[in-house]
Amino acid sequence: MELLEQILSNQNINEAYLRVYKNKGASGIDEITVDELKQYLKENKDELRQRIRTRKYQPQAALRVEIPKEIGKMRKLGIPTVVDRVV
Repeated sequence: MELLEQILSNQNINEAYLRVYKNKGASGIDEITVDELKQYLKENKDELRQRIRTRKYQPQAALRVEIPKEIGKMRKLGIPTVVDRVV
């Protein structure tokens, strides 16, 4: 089996989903939460795979946030979408 097909296999995508789900985390710029991710993948998995196969998949911009760090300092974070985390 070709490497790309192994990557796009149901087993691999399901394992990636589980890792993202267990890690929780904030939603990205598209506002899809980890709790909504399973349904999104059920409805869009085939299209997502096709976009990856044809090299048309583009990750979305990361959501930029700042979190407090030390006294008066802020740390910048980029939060990718949950779909991009699965991919």
